[in-house]
Amino acid sequence: MKRTAIALAALIGSGTFVSAETVTPDNVVMDEYGSIEASLTGVAGDPAAGAEVMSSRGLGNCVACHQVSALSAAFQGNVGPSLDGAADRWEEAQLRGIVSNAKMTFPDSVMPSFYKTSGFIRPGNAFTGKAAEGALEPLLTAQQIEDVVAYLATLKE
Repeated sequence: MKRTAIALAALIGSGTFVSAETVTPDNVVMDEYGSIEASLTGVAGDPAAGAEVMSSRGLGNCVACHQVSALSAAFQGNVGPSLDGAADRWEEAQLRGIVSNAKMTFPDSVMPSFYKTSGFIRPGNAFTGKAAEGALEPLLTAQQIEDVVAYLATLKE
């Protein structure tokens, strides 16, 4: 019992503890259209945190390609479709699938797969010009995906 408690404390302290509810990128279940019915975390998304992820250059930076009138981010893009009214166009499961791996819904999309860690052709090691070594991390965490989905669900016409 004492060893279990020590091991658990070590996992939590190392920051690698994953909730039993969190679905890892390689275990995400999508339907044939790329929708993900089940939450990736079992925890409701926070729309305010989702707006931050979408606006932040260090996180999702969705506004680099998409226009979202409700966000005050400067220099919003027009490469992807406007996300105004996203909740009217897509259901929550569809939004979760698109944010996680848009290529499963839109095969020709240039949108990055934000919750994918395998199946890449030649991933790079940041901006070094060298191949990546070791396991890859997803661009966004499972909870950040849920937060973005929660925010997108608020965008109605």
